[in-house]
Amino acid sequence: MSGDHDTLGVVGLGTIGSALARRAALGGLRVIALDKDMPTTRDRVTSLFDAALADGSVTADEARAAGERIRCAERWEDLAGAATVVEAVPERRTAKVDVLRAVARVCPPGTVIASTAAALSLTDLAAASGRPGRLVGLQLPLPTAEIAEVGRTVMADDDALDQVEDLLRRLGLGAVRIGDRAGLISAALLFGYLNQAVTMYDQQVASRDDIDAAMRFGCGLPLGPLQLLDVIGADTACDILGVLAERWNEPALRPARRLRHMVLAGLLGHKSGRGFYDYRGTTGEAAAPPGRPSGSPAVRTVGIVGSGTMAAGIAEVFALAGCATVLVGRTDERAKSAWQAVSRSTSRALKRGRLDEATRDAALGRLTPSSDLAELADCDLVIEAVAEDLAVKKQLFRELGALCRPGALLATTTSSLPVIECGLASGRPADVLGLHFFNPAPVMRLVEVIPSLETAPEHVAAARELCRTLGKHPVRCTDRPGFIVNALLFPYLNGAVRLAESHYATVDDIDTVMKLGHGYPLGPFELLDVIGLDVSLSIQQILHAADGNPATAPAPLMEHLVTAGRAGRKAGAGFRVHG
Repeated sequence: MSGDHDTLGVVGLGTIGSALARRAALGGLRVIALDKDMPTTRDRVTSLFDAALADGSVTADEARAAGERIRCAERWEDLAGAATVVEAVPERRTAKVDVLRAVARVCPPGTVIASTAAALSLTDLAAASGRPGRLVGLQLPLPTAEIAEVGRTVMADDDALDQVEDLLRRLGLGAVRIGDRAGLISAALLFGYLNQAVTMYDQQVASRDDIDAAMRFGCGLPLGPLQLLDVIGADTACDILGVLAERWNEPALRPARRLRHMVLAGLLGHKSGRGFYDYRGTTGEAAAPPGRPSGSPAVRTVGIVGSGTMAAGIAEVFALAGCATVLVGRTDERAKSAWQAVSRSTSRALKRGRLDEATRDAALGRLTPSSDLAELADCDLVIEAVAEDLAVKKQLFRELGALCRPGALLATTTSSLPVIECGLASGRPADVLGLHFFNPAPVMRLVEVIPSLETAPEHVAAARELCRTLGKHPVRCTDRPGFIVNALLFPYLNGAVRLAESHYATVDDIDTVMKLGHGYPLGPFELLDVIGLDVSLSIQQILHAADGNPATAPAPLMEHLVTAGRAGRKAGAGFRVHG
């Protein structure tokens, strides 16, 4: 027989072990908690409900009752009364095997042992435990996750899997059943992205706060990557990355230098009080998003070259900010069409109560459609928003460099092409930088500001201040492929496609795990269909051409879908069919 199904054993009260113990106790289960450091265990149990009390999600009576359900064990034998025992020790094989064997030694034959291994082989752990049929994977992506991955081996008993899934339901968690693969779903997609963000910071591509702000405001993520690493713990991240790098033979997954040095220095994140941020007496949060525009922009006259969605959206932003704006298309018809797109967008905002009629009419009155580049000659700022084709952009900058008044700021909205090439083509590289707006420009608050090596510092400062007065959040990045957001986002999306084409997990399961497990607003396949598979493929090709790493080559499945005309929502079908 196994133990009491109303009792859960937890070995290791780190981030995930603590989260499971807290959920179980609040859900009415009794918890037996065992950790190698008993005084620390008692302190952790005492503080388990502090955050929930602080945010009001539990009452003092609820926290007190839940705390009384947790018993700190002093011997392995104390775990024998639990029907399920969760192993939640660090991602090191020797540490996990020692725990699994000890649990198998003292618990009844029917006890289910759930391992939180994120990268190690569950099959290897199951065999080493001596209870191969009773070992199941239980991967909770984050303490706040609403879903867990249940890892199965070919040796696992069906009733053991069912018992763990029943436990998760009692904890208020969803479950996705997954086979034994390094990283399962969440760790496989998450940790490469996190490691790349650390490398980006280490190489001074962008500041800590700008990297985190870019991913929060540009992708709608609840935490930036460096903030998230402080939650996970630098030591935990290093352990998981080291295992993944070895199992996949992928050098890019070796823990970044800064991450390794942080572990040596004891800068582990929340649990040590310091990590990428300092939590000693502070919230450790990065800068808050900007509020409403702080004033009228110093730029008074703006030219936008292009007639597509981005050009119209950027024109709307400036016209609403009080700037006289010229919208130049290749023909009068295209320019007029872009003006009409702004008219429709502002009319929708009027109906929703976001604008009043006078403001809408004044903005449209400031916006002039034209097909004549000469209209841009006296503008303070000219923004290029034409096709993402370097040859096309360079030709336009040659014309703008000769046409625009001295000192005027010239900007490209490229999402991944070299800003320096546009600057050199203009003949006045000191005046050229990147202003990468995100779609839809009137709504998205992030703007990546990308100076080239030749951009004048006063232009960089002016561009950042301009973004703030527009109500945008500027982040500065060096001139490199993908800048911040695309350089971090698209390898993650490409990895999700590779995971799906391997038939390890379905598109639906991957989307569900990343949304409910990590709080992403959209799963990777939902996002790809919104962005457009053709656009995504082009960006990934640029990123791959820059690093030449076979691991960053576009997933064949994405190429096949684009070839078949399944470019996403705009085409009616992508990874899903859109009616």
